[in-house]
Amino acid sequence: MNETQQLTELTFTVSGRVSRPCRETYEAIADPDQLSRYFTTGGARGRLEPGADVSWDFADFPGRFPVTVVEATPPRRIVIRWEGEAVAGGSGSTTTTFELEPIDDDTRTLVTITESSWQPTEAGAKNAFGNCEGWTGMLAALKAWLEHGINLREGFYR
Repeated sequence: MNETQQLTELTFTVSGRVSRPCRETYEAIADPDQLSRYFTTGGARGRLEPGADVSWDFADFPGRFPVTVVEATPPRRIVIRWEGEAVAGGSGSTTTTFELEPIDDDTRTLVTITESSWQPTEAGAKNAFGNCEGWTGMLAALKAWLEHGINLREGFYR
């Protein structure tokens, strides 16, 4: 960024490789039953597809979070919006994009998660860092779940 550009929002990207085909990895993210088994410790409702009534609940942040599905393009991309604090742009929500890329002849999947829209402030940075930690944990939990059937988050927050 040069001196004339001003930071208007904070964004982060995390990624990891899962040893499962793209379609199977996509389903583990889009399907609320699977998502509830390894990520949303309080449960997920609704499939990640446009128009669905979707909400997530977490033991470490009790209360249902409404999730708006902006785009779902199986098996490669899901875009969601959900409420956040210290969010840039006045919408009151962040945008999270899941991109899935088949690698090694689709025996593995590169999962990339990007979340954006926090204010470039101390509060915005705190919330962005917290969500970055959460999505990194989600990727680790997704890998353990799909490759080994292990729920890494079981008992982690309670």
